[in-house]
Amino acid sequence: MATTTSAGTQVGTSPGASPDPGNRASTPPVRTAGGSTPQADSPRTRLQRLRHGGSTPPGRLRVAGVVLCALVVVFGALAAWQVNERAQAADRLVSHSGPLSHDAAEIYRSLADADTTAAAGFLLGAEEPRALRERYEGDLAKASELLVQSAARTSGSSETQRTIADLTRELARYSGLVEVARTNNRQGLPLGGAYLRYASTLMQDTVLRNAQSLVDSEERRLDADYDAAESFPWAAAGAAVAGLGALGWYQVVLFRRTNRVFNLGLAGATAALFASSLWLVVGATGAASSLADSRTRGAEPLSALNAARFDALQAHAAENLNLVARGSSDTYNVRWDAEVDSLTRPKPEGDTPRGSLIVAVERAPDSVSGQLAAAQEKFAAWQDRHNVAAEKERKERDYDAALKATVTADGTGSADSAFNEMDDLLAAAAAAERREFDNAARDVDGELRLLALGVLLLTVPAAIGVVRGINRRLAEYR
Repeated sequence: MATTTSAGTQVGTSPGASPDPGNRASTPPVRTAGGSTPQADSPRTRLQRLRHGGSTPPGRLRVAGVVLCALVVVFGALAAWQVNERAQAADRLVSHSGPLSHDAAEIYRSLADADTTAAAGFLLGAEEPRALRERYEGDLAKASELLVQSAARTSGSSETQRTIADLTRELARYSGLVEVARTNNRQGLPLGGAYLRYASTLMQDTVLRNAQSLVDSEERRLDADYDAAESFPWAAAGAAVAGLGALGWYQVVLFRRTNRVFNLGLAGATAALFASSLWLVVGATGAASSLADSRTRGAEPLSALNAARFDALQAHAAENLNLVARGSSDTYNVRWDAEVDSLTRPKPEGDTPRGSLIVAVERAPDSVSGQLAAAQEKFAAWQDRHNVAAEKERKERDYDAALKATVTADGTGSADSAFNEMDDLLAAAAAAERREFDNAARDVDGELRLLALGVLLLTVPAAIGVVRGINRRLAEYR
């Protein structure tokens, strides 16, 4: 059926005729059963709707809620991550880098003591007491055991592994040379002294240098863990300041718009975030204080004391080997003077370092001051007895008297006995400083992990408070 306008133009169609394809306006859009068009909104349309929604008061409230919640969550996640990183570093101090540093120092001490003990046993010859021989063997066994343990516990540094391998190989070579020297000495052959001096040169120039390299490497690792564990979580603190500032600012904005003094949800979120931030600051500062205490009362004094013990052992080895050389070289007298100077050098004029024993006494905690004072007295006695022996050897040319003044089978009245008494006191002081380190550093990692968990948990009520506070305002627009 067709219709005609006043101008006579046909605009309708007869039944069954095809619709005019150019007349799109006459075709209604197809709708689904729910009444909506099937075409999805374009990205531009959605963006326009978002902009429009964000420009309305409810939209602005929703945007503010998202931003505030994000700040709270970012603070919680960042604080938990940073504090946990410090907890891991504190754990490494107690379980890894601290023990490795101690083992490295014990390796050096055992090797140096073995060298001095081998020389003392050589000087005594057939009169060498069984205890002295057992001490030498015990030093080598302890050094070997600690090298194996250090190799098993050191995972990251190929240089450290290489140093340990070199130490193990050279230690076997050293012990073989000492046995050859002992065999020749028992047979009365002068070649024994040459073998012992060669063994000691290997120990001083190669083995102990590698051992010192191991000590330095482990102390650097210990310092790095201390720095990581003691550092303050500044990024988390900055996120806390940003979150608190944003919460405070937005509550002022709401007050100006609504004239309501308090928004309980946002006020609660602010309180929870403030409590979490305060806990972070107090907990991190307390942990850092405990670690600093373990460093200044344990690790640093122990490092200084180990250096003094190393110098004393080197001086004692030079003292004994000078008699083994029987005046054929002045090398060991020069080395004695250098090591004693390293131990006792007075306070400097300029940048010259102070003697290792002076530094050890200055850095020591009060708990070991008595032991170190007694050790200084024994050190003075050792020097006096050494000077007596040197006088007999150099001026009186009495080798036997010099030998008896230096080392005796019964271990009394000699320079060697004074050294052993001093070393026993230094060892006791080192054990006490080791306990200071353990007591101050122990459980800090657990405290930091608890801190991380607590801070993270406190962000939950803070985020809930933000949501409730914003929803309370949104409800007024419904």
